[in-house]
Amino acid sequence: MPRSSPAVLTTILATVAALGAVVSPASADPQAAGCDAAAAGYTTALQINLPTSASWLNTTPPYTVNNTAAIGSNFDRVGYCLELNGPNGVQWVWTAMAPFTSDAKRLGLQTSTGHIFRQQVGDLEVASNVAGVTTGTGQTGYVEMWPNRYDGSVSGQVPNASGSTYDADDSPTTVLGHGSFQIHQIGATKPSSVPAKPVLSINRFSESTSNTLSLGIGANTSGAPDWTLTNNAATYTQRKLTVYARPSLVKLTEMPQDLKLIPRDSQNGANPAVAGEVTAAGVDQVELRVTGHGETQTFTAPAGAPFRFTPRIEAGLWDYTFELKAIGPGIDRVVARRTGIVSGDVYVVQGQSNAQAAKYTGAANVEESRYLRSFGSSTIESALSGTDRVWHYATGDITKQPGSAGQWAIRMGRRITDTYGVPVALFNGAHGGKPVSFFQRNDTTPNDLTTNYGRLRSRLQASGVLSKVKGVFWYQGEAESDNASVHVSGFTSLLADWRTEMTAAKYFVYQVRTSPCNNTTTINLREAQRKLGPSHGVTLLSTTSLSGHDGCHFAYADGYREMGDQTFAVVARELYGGPSAGVAPPNPASVTKSGATLTVKLRSADPLTVEAGVRADFRLVGSNVTVSAVAYQADGSLKLTLSGTPTGATALVYQGHLKSGPAITNATGTGLLAFNLAIS
Repeated sequence: MPRSSPAVLTTILATVAALGAVVSPASADPQAAGCDAAAAGYTTALQINLPTSASWLNTTPPYTVNNTAAIGSNFDRVGYCLELNGPNGVQWVWTAMAPFTSDAKRLGLQTSTGHIFRQQVGDLEVASNVAGVTTGTGQTGYVEMWPNRYDGSVSGQVPNASGSTYDADDSPTTVLGHGSFQIHQIGATKPSSVPAKPVLSINRFSESTSNTLSLGIGANTSGAPDWTLTNNAATYTQRKLTVYARPSLVKLTEMPQDLKLIPRDSQNGANPAVAGEVTAAGVDQVELRVTGHGETQTFTAPAGAPFRFTPRIEAGLWDYTFELKAIGPGIDRVVARRTGIVSGDVYVVQGQSNAQAAKYTGAANVEESRYLRSFGSSTIESALSGTDRVWHYATGDITKQPGSAGQWAIRMGRRITDTYGVPVALFNGAHGGKPVSFFQRNDTTPNDLTTNYGRLRSRLQASGVLSKVKGVFWYQGEAESDNASVHVSGFTSLLADWRTEMTAAKYFVYQVRTSPCNNTTTINLREAQRKLGPSHGVTLLSTTSLSGHDGCHFAYADGYREMGDQTFAVVARELYGGPSAGVAPPNPASVTKSGATLTVKLRSADPLTVEAGVRADFRLVGSNVTVSAVAYQADGSLKLTLSGTPTGATALVYQGHLKSGPAITNATGTGLLAFNLAIS
């Protein structure tokens, strides 16, 4: 690519200077010719000649140029140029994108603890002389920048990324000391036919001077695609990284993020704000264009005063693009562009591992949708949780990652979007194997990231949905090992805190299948959960009919998939005006005795199916008499025929079945709640 002439550069500098910006010309090195032309109008923020090895953890790298203090937050686009000279001759790559931070000091190599970027970026531009690099504009990018070690496991946010190879979707660990500075080209939505591949990679800069940096342009073809552990820095005689920032014409104070879901109002939509003020001379006006649902809304405001637009977006299976332009004599610049914005409903999932709902057997990714969203990360590590403050696509099979929602939540959300045409945001804060005390709020510091409550709450608050949650699901109790009083006390406290903050929410409580795992004979905790409906004003959900049960968790087929369907049916009834017949979990009201027969009166008259063999899951307390037959009666009751007169029997227990087995189900396949009821 030809180098810009001195006259052209002088004109560019004069133009930007007239707008109140200071621009540094790019390197005079001939290798940078391509980057020079592409970086016209940008300020050089940072420049560094990379060594062959570095140990920069919690240390500022020795930049030869550092203008970040002067730039501050005054930029609306960022660019990177990596120049190499080595075995394949002179190589360079230029890439620019929408900013992923508002602090110029965070644009370079991430060397400080907690400095982690792992997110999609928009409007990616790429130019290079390296074969295999996809050049052009309007692409979608993904940044992976941190001082941490990392592994090849995926977040699920990058289509076509590998879960076993270092590539465009890796996962930082809590262990510091290695470092990643990578920019990738990816598909804009999931699924996508676009291959995920690196644009530039600089790795191993925060570990030890005894280790060699790993770097490259494009994809490595003889090892990890992102050049991890290639240890090849010494093969290059030049290794220069230059970071650019384009001076802002407009300072934004409000604008939705990419992929943001905005809770819909009672009129089935929302009015997100775009606000700010013009900061550069020569701009006469700003123009906002909002495109989506088959129309474009246009708003303008003069440059002389702060502006604030509140366009209307409608909830539905479409998304919106927001594009803000600065306009004046010789100026027609897009200063901010956001894509994938939707309006819909928000749900929270909380509890133990069956709320996390990892992939145990069978995948749920077929249920994922561009209209299922999430915000932040469900990671249990405070050091990682607090760094993720962007919107993602919701994923089903992976836990503790950005966008992780769990398998049954993904299924439920997909049923809502498909049935009612409403996008859904899913916030999963669950943590496997923990007692109810683990989930409590630190009342002094509610957003305490060392607490489970604080990690979830901070995500809800940062995303702007805390007071607009539509429903909360609670699946927890295995860890209490049938200690009903501890469980009820802890849940009562937790529910009270939720209700002070998620004021619009409806609350749904699952009766656990076992407590502890692999034990259905204990019944005290599950009976206490069954009573939470009337005592705490929550809606009960059942798990007794899910046959894909391994004694503690569930497979997707015949497990979390059906759990999602049954949950959807109840949510549809409660929140979307859906049908009510055959939806509620069968719930006993009383047990009466007549000779060698017991009658279990149910709270609804929904017809039930009694599967063969279910009698073995009933037992009497205080008597050795057994149940020999169970039949459903048209009056809304179960008739239990006994092996004899139950002299001394004080209560009837239905404990459900451990693992796969028979159940008593309603029209939606939902099983009879486990219970322990006195015989009258």
